[in-house]
Amino acid sequence: MSPGIGLMNRRLETKESAISLAISGITKKFNVQSNEIQCLETKYDDDSGDWYIALEWNKKRVIVKMDSVLATITEIKEI
Repeated sequence: MSPGIGLMNRRLETKESAISLAISGITKKFNVQSNEIQCLETKYDDDSGDWYIALEWNKKRVIVKMDSVLATITEIKEI
């Protein structure tokens, strides 16, 4: 039996580490420089253990969803 999300050790423990991973994923997917990207908002969902980071660059906006336990990007949605 595996432990619940509250008992598992998170790899993305801080907002700064979540923003860094989100920016890294955006630079790779959209071929944009990291200094052009601006963080608009961050949210952490306590129930699921997911980070949601809203980013913007060149009038393009995305929401990056990440798993805090596995430290992986699970979804990038353009808005």
